[in-house]
Amino acid sequence: MIDRFTLAPGLTISRALTGLWQIADMERDGRTLDLDAAARAMAPYHEAGLTTFDMADHYGSAEIVAGRFRRDVVGDATTVQCLTKWVPEPGPVTAADVRAAIDRACQRLQTECLDLLQFHAWTFADPRWLDALWLLEDARDAGRLRAVGVTNFDTAHLRVAIASGIRLVSNQVSGSLIDTRFTGTLSAFAQQHGVGLLCYGTVLGGFLSERWLDAPEPDWANLETWSQMKYGRFIRAAGGWAPFQQVLRAAQQVATRHGVSIATVASRWVLEQPGVAGVIVGARLSHSQHVADTARLFAFALDDTDRATLAAAQAALSPIPGDCGDEYRTPPYLTASGDLSHHLASFPAPFTTQPGRNGSTLALSGTVWEPLAGYSRAVRKGQRIHVSGTTATHGSRAIGGNDAAAQTHFCIDKIAGALQSLGGTLEDVVRTRVFVANVERDWEAVARAHGERFGHILPANTMVQAPLIGDEYLVEIEAEADLGAA
Repeated sequence: MIDRFTLAPGLTISRALTGLWQIADMERDGRTLDLDAAARAMAPYHEAGLTTFDMADHYGSAEIVAGRFRRDVVGDATTVQCLTKWVPEPGPVTAADVRAAIDRACQRLQTECLDLLQFHAWTFADPRWLDALWLLEDARDAGRLRAVGVTNFDTAHLRVAIASGIRLVSNQVSGSLIDTRFTGTLSAFAQQHGVGLLCYGTVLGGFLSERWLDAPEPDWANLETWSQMKYGRFIRAAGGWAPFQQVLRAAQQVATRHGVSIATVASRWVLEQPGVAGVIVGARLSHSQHVADTARLFAFALDDTDRATLAAAQAALSPIPGDCGDEYRTPPYLTASGDLSHHLASFPAPFTTQPGRNGSTLALSGTVWEPLAGYSRAVRKGQRIHVSGTTATHGSRAIGGNDAAAQTHFCIDKIAGALQSLGGTLEDVVRTRVFVANVERDWEAVARAHGERFGHILPANTMVQAPLIGDEYLVEIEAEADLGAA
């Protein structure tokens, strides 16, 4: 029997999801894909109880293939769960944008209501990612979506969204024997707030398999697939080929004990981690299928000896840097190309800029307070940027609810957005001043959030208690940045 997990009312998924991203890989390589044959190739998964399929707006024809499967192959479309994603360009998001994205996915999937739409934000320095989520909330309330999820959110920004009242049911992130970031703060926070983790990359694009056991280190510049190009970077970031081989040998020992494959052990390890709702295993429809191997995920469980064997090998690895999703937002970019060039052309400035007096440049975030009180979010003069006291406000909305850490993260995001709009980054910050409304209650949460964001920079800092304008605001932060010599 295939284990199942209820993400939301009316949405119960198989805990092994079939990922359809390789459809995009095949089409990107110039192969002609028979869409009807690909749809028929989904049937063995469904028949085995693997009824949940993961896709996205940018996975080539994946949504079209799944739509044809639901319409032409399976007898009862309600027995199939199609989880898709919306990955818009960074910048402003309107109701029309959201409506168009949902209409397109519904048309391709041949349905009136999407099971789950998962949103990806390219940057959190631009607060308009929250606009997208609020609009998706509206679409769910209007019956266009059963549930809303996100992809590649770190703990801090999952916290910001949840504390702001956005009802997320899932967060899709990288997770494997090599990339264990999801087992840290993200897992604990997700469990606390009922957000299921959906982990991809569990077999590292096929590297976690018998094929690579005791094999020579590959030519990293000439790999076969985009997935291998991507996860090859993870292997190197984790310490390289030698410690990776130790993990492979440990996984083989466990696999031999249970009569399964290395890939199955690797996915089972992820599946058993706290907070994980499901693992996503890629499939090359009409090319190769691993239905039986995937189904074996539920025929055994790891015991203490297995976990100890794997942990001993994992101890030799270097931790993947940062939190989940950082590979898409900060160097080193652990993507197929090593940067975002195959994803995006550019990032628009988060805030409007305009010339100021005496050669200065102003950044305006659009809050109601700036024109009312006559100030700018930030001012650049020469190589210095001064950022005004910043609260957790976006437009007319207060962000972060009564969660002081969430408010702190959003304040710092706004500071990052102001700096970016004026040509700087958080790394240029040399001083922060933090004003906390209730120091006795909130100082530690605020300090820890500040530490998460500035711990590698270590600017001069002051924290004081101060009454803030607006009972909803728990923290206010100002910053100064120095961009160095002209």
